[in-house]
Amino acid sequence: MADADAGVAPNQTLVLNYYRNLWWKSGEFSSKAKWEEVTLPYVLVDNVSLREYELRTDKFNIRGVWEWKNNKVMIYELPSKPHETCIYAINKVISRACTAVDYTNSRILNLGATRTHADDSGKEADSCFRPMKARVPAPTGSDGESEPWPNVVVEVAYTESTDHVLEKVKEYWLPDLSRVHDVIVVKIDPVPDGEIPLRMQAWHFCVNDRRTRSAPPEARTHFEFGTYDGNNPPNQLNIVPGMCLINIDLNCLYHEAYPGTQIPTPPTLPDPIVLDFYQVLDEFLCAYRV
Repeated sequence: MADADAGVAPNQTLVLNYYRNLWWKSGEFSSKAKWEEVTLPYVLVDNVSLREYELRTDKFNIRGVWEWKNNKVMIYELPSKPHETCIYAINKVISRACTAVDYTNSRILNLGATRTHADDSGKEADSCFRPMKARVPAPTGSDGESEPWPNVVVEVAYTESTDHVLEKVKEYWLPDLSRVHDVIVVKIDPVPDGEIPLRMQAWHFCVNDRRTRSAPPEARTHFEFGTYDGNNPPNQLNIVPGMCLINIDLNCLYHEAYPGTQIPTPPTLPDPIVLDFYQVLDEFLCAYRV
């Protein structure tokens, strides 16, 4: 039973569990489940094989909100407008930064929320990018076989805790040199329905920053880019273009690119690729303007 259900009448708990289980059984994310009252992480279902988890996520087009670990399907992130809007905004900035190599063998592929599994866990990034890459020796691939790992992963957390999303970066995406190369994390502080989120933070991790083979990298970049920061009382932030930047080196973006790929050089693409989070914030806030 979730903590939020403590003290709830047994018949009401049965009703809530019925509607919550609909997400697993039929893909229905029901308002009658009162997901806003759930304490995350939430165990959606137990004793589930990886194969069944993958079949359900494909069938119901579940991307980035279910995770599979130790035969349990866990929920750390709930579908929300802030979560989806921020993902779209970041994807747009990254894709536009790489426009000059579209339709060439140097193109950067947006693989969306591609499913991955390793270490008896199954996860989907909110979005991911890579150049064309050769297949890798099984079972080291991102699919547990020979599918190459993405080079850049984007994780956006709204209902997901900061601790969990950063733990996922260090223990799953960047545990060693064999998986993802760079990870961008955005944490949006939740607000009541109908309000505009105010506080947003961004981190950039790069596997090149590992100090030892066993130690995960620390964040290369960390900044706040919302309209207010996390101080008490919060300070209003006046973000301007060029103030909040994440830089992706071309040798990171094209790490282990397919043999024969023509790695671009300036001026075709700048080195590094510069992602301006003023643009992310501007695109994000436009979704709240009426």
